[in-house]
Amino acid sequence: MKYSLNDLAGKRVHFVGIGGAGMSGLARIMASDGITVTGSDVKESSVLSGLRAIGALIAIGHRSENIVGADYLVYSSAISADNPELIHATQLNIPKLSRAQALAVLMSGSKSIAVAGTHGKTTTTSMLTVAMQNCGEDPSFAIGGTLTISGSNAHRGAGDFFIAEADESDGSFIEYHPYGAIITNIEHDHVDYFATLQSVVDAFSAFATTISPEGFLVYCADDERTQVLGSRITHCAKVSYGTHDLADLHIDQIELQPGGSRARALWHGRAIGNIELQVPGHHNLLNASAALATGLVLGLSAPQLLAGLATFRGTGRRFELKGQVQGIRVIDDYGHHPTEILATLSAARRYATDGRILVIFQPHRYSRTRAFTNRFAAALDLADHAWVLEVYGASEKPIPGVTGMSITKLMKHGTFEPNFMAVTEAIVEEARPGDVILTLGAGDVSSLAPLIVEALGKKYQE
Repeated sequence: MKYSLNDLAGKRVHFVGIGGAGMSGLARIMASDGITVTGSDVKESSVLSGLRAIGALIAIGHRSENIVGADYLVYSSAISADNPELIHATQLNIPKLSRAQALAVLMSGSKSIAVAGTHGKTTTTSMLTVAMQNCGEDPSFAIGGTLTISGSNAHRGAGDFFIAEADESDGSFIEYHPYGAIITNIEHDHVDYFATLQSVVDAFSAFATTISPEGFLVYCADDERTQVLGSRITHCAKVSYGTHDLADLHIDQIELQPGGSRARALWHGRAIGNIELQVPGHHNLLNASAALATGLVLGLSAPQLLAGLATFRGTGRRFELKGQVQGIRVIDDYGHHPTEILATLSAARRYATDGRILVIFQPHRYSRTRAFTNRFAAALDLADHAWVLEVYGASEKPIPGVTGMSITKLMKHGTFEPNFMAVTEAIVEEARPGDVILTLGAGDVSSLAPLIVEALGKKYQE
């Protein structure tokens, strides 16, 4: 059954796992819409503190009594079927909405723009939001990371548009039926759900068919699978972007600098200005091109869009500078797929100039680690040295023989170190002025970055 915002008005909505990146954003928007929000999570966090500050009632620990009195329950694919709150909701006949279904409800009534792709979703969604804001728009947005410029991952705007990161991990992005969409790239990932690359391609194809006939698709001409998908779409307008000669939004004269990047932008063959970014990497120029092309399709001003992109300072956990001590820079990044790691380390190599790159990587999910062991090893060997932690299983059970050591056995410059404190001590001991330290992964490896900054401070005070 489909629900609308009117169905939720004056109701109480309970979120199971409310502290998650996607769930917390939905909870924030619902609270701003005047909906009573409750939730639960396994541990305290700054995210929960922020939600409590806007009126959400949150319990620590999942218990059946937490949902008593709720009118609706929202859950994510990370919540297991034996969760006591999920079970009790079924017993009480409380309507249950997946995270994707809840987001679809929040987007209803707006001109929604869904940003999809195996890589670059969070950054592209953030760039588009900042660029549109600079044009005087006030779009609603729901992002899988924190927008550095605003410190938030979600906002209910007063404008007509709703920009949402569309997660493909469980195929649920077909729920959105957006007015417009961006597809950045298509690659095999989430192997726990998608057994083959073709199943991923099929999912994106199904997503593209849900775009409104009055709307549009913006797709990357540089990505072969995305280009093929774009060529097959006939029911809505479509626009391509990239370095490809035939791209509608073409970029050239590319300059990749240590701390940023620059390129000339041409719209249907006519130069409209330069993309100038404060974040490094060729991949970020492509993300910015997607945002720029989308803004142009919407009829927004090219100079204002470009000026907005120039103010973009990144999102949380996307090449995020956490601190600097004696010229040693500590960066935290969410990269957890070999392609993402290659892009991040390529940007880090320019960023480091003459310094070394030292990495702590935490594999995310046993299924992904097993599927991409060789590619992880090859990507991480771009660093001068990489320490690999044990696998962060998320909701998966261990797979025999699949460990962090599976990766380091294939590396030239890798060390398996499952102990968080030991790996922190090792990298701090090894680091010297001019080096770049990267904490990489989608798990809790990010908790090490501030500890490393603190330890470096003590090291150089002695």
